[in-house]
Amino acid sequence: MHHSLALIALGLLTACSSPQPAADNSAQPRAVTTLPVVIRTATGRHRFDVEVARTEAEQERGLMFRKQLAPDGGMLFPMDPPRTASFWMKNTVIPLDMLFIHTDGSIAFIGANVAPYSREPVSAGVPVAAVLELAGGRAAALGIGEGDRVAWGACAVPGAPSSGDLNFCPGGSD
Repeated sequence: MHHSLALIALGLLTACSSPQPAADNSAQPRAVTTLPVVIRTATGRHRFDVEVARTEAEQERGLMFRKQLAPDGGMLFPMDPPRTASFWMKNTVIPLDMLFIHTDGSIAFIGANVAPYSREPVSAGVPVAAVLELAGGRAAALGIGEGDRVAWGACAVPGAPSSGDLNFCPGGSD
């Protein structure tokens, strides 16, 4: 009888405990939504296939603990409604470029090559429609600058699978 009660108690404790997040985000299966993003610059178009941080929890986690990021990868943080966003690099082990995107699709500000683990806030200081994080130094390497135009989803790549509410078609971006 005591053995059965001990097993039941152990089962309840296991069921009630919340799993701890993996330090590198790799051990936890999660659905990853990727989206094409195109940035139009004076030198041409640059395509990225990025993850989307839609929920508050996904936006809080961002790219924390990631040890690498593909040159054509990144993460998009949609802001609906647009708001003044502020990011930091707590628990982020790789440098990042942070592109703050106006509601008209133009890049408002680039936090370039932001240092890992920095707790210094990075912000455009104005409401934005989204923030796009790329591998540190990638924007400079491609000549991406403030004022360049950004679109994503089927608006960025005609014929791409529909992304529903994630399509961003600012006027004049194509």
